Amino acid sequence: MKQRRRRHASPGRLAVAMIAVMLGAIPQIVGGGTTFAQASPDDQGFASPGDVVSVEPSSFRLMPVLPTATRAWKILYHSTDALGHDDLVSGTLIVPNDGRTGARPLLAWAVGTVGMGDQCAPSSTMTNGMAAESASIARALRRGWAVVVTDYPGLGTPGDHTYMVGRAEGAAVLDAARAAQRLPEARDEGVTIDSPVGIMGYSQGGHASSWAAEMAREYAPELQVKGVVAGGVPSDLLRDVTDKMSLDGNGTLSLMVAIGHDAAYPELDLDPYLTPEGRALVQKMRGGCVLDNVLAAQGKSLGELLVRNPLDSPDWQKRFEDDRLGTRAPGYPVYLYHGTTDEIVPPTLGERLRSAWCALGNTVQWQSYPSAAHLPAAIAGSEPAMNWLGDRLDGRPAEGNC
Repeated sequence: MKQRRRRHASPGRLAVAMIAVMLGAIPQIVGGGTTFAQASPDDQGFASPGDVVSVEPSSFRLMPVLPTATRAWKILYHSTDALGHDDLVSGTLIVPNDGRTGARPLLAWAVGTVGMGDQCAPSSTMTNGMAAESASIARALRRGWAVVVTDYPGLGTPGDHTYMVGRAEGAAVLDAARAAQRLPEARDEGVTIDSPVGIMGYSQGGHASSWAAEMAREYAPELQVKGVVAGGVPSDLLRDVTDKMSLDGNGTLSLMVAIGHDAAYPELDLDPYLTPEGRALVQKMRGGCVLDNVLAAQGKSLGELLVRNPLDSPDWQKRFEDDRLGTRAPGYPVYLYHGTTDEIVPPTLGERLRSAWCALGNTVQWQSYPSAAHLPAAIAGSEPAMNWLGDRLDGRPAEGNC
């Protein structure tokens, strides 16, 4: 079980399980504004974000017995946490073994929710063919792209996973791309500073990709980002989680979001809000994969787990408000897609993000999927989104439909 460490089958239950499977969501706050400046190695005492700490050979499998024609490395790299401090994050770089010469496109892939325990990290599940998004990643590899997949902060490394904390996730995505480009083992495979970069993710991954998009121009300006894909984006956690964090029903996702924010922001202090039963469940969830956590929370309402709702606290409200997307233009073409009957992430959140970015003058291609829930929209939207991104990586301009 993962130890806490602060950083410097009813139809209803089946629906909750599906929700948990598919919701799978560094700047410093100065005054009333947000900046995305890198932490300085001189005053922080650490290497630059994106610097590789360690590398070891890995593998990428579609199924347990089905290897792929790829080379892969597990990497540990420097990133920046939500408070602007140095953080170590793990991930995996995968390159198709296709004999290609010269710089190849690099896709920074952000996964959807997998859980909070280290054993759930993509760098673990991709080696044994158990990663849920391997088929989509394989489609990118067949296009000749290299793919780097971050594990996110605290997922595969010590400490709690800062689940759905946008600044930490966005930095982890961008620094994974930096690390891939700095990895000597990958240079001969065409992963270089000249590689055009794409960013892609759905649900939690869409949240992380959107944050990376808003951060990249200031946080990682050297990356040659050509386009960003984000689907099913929970763009406004304060409103979305507040709606879900009622005192009845299964609170798996709400508690995971609360654990993630508690790990990122020490002043929040989740423990006093929990009943003894709530504390025991939260401790178990810190080390569980997503279905483990759904099962652990079955039959327990938030009313049984909470003494009071943390979202009634101004401190919690502020940190959730800090996570809101749509306050800055990404500066890169963006492809957004969402199902109109999404039962996990309300479609209004995707529509608001589109409107916000369009109002800021950003190029946005919006695609809605009528009558599609969260999972069907993810399936229907993946290939068209990747086709759009392929055009950007090939240098074709994007027009958008704002």
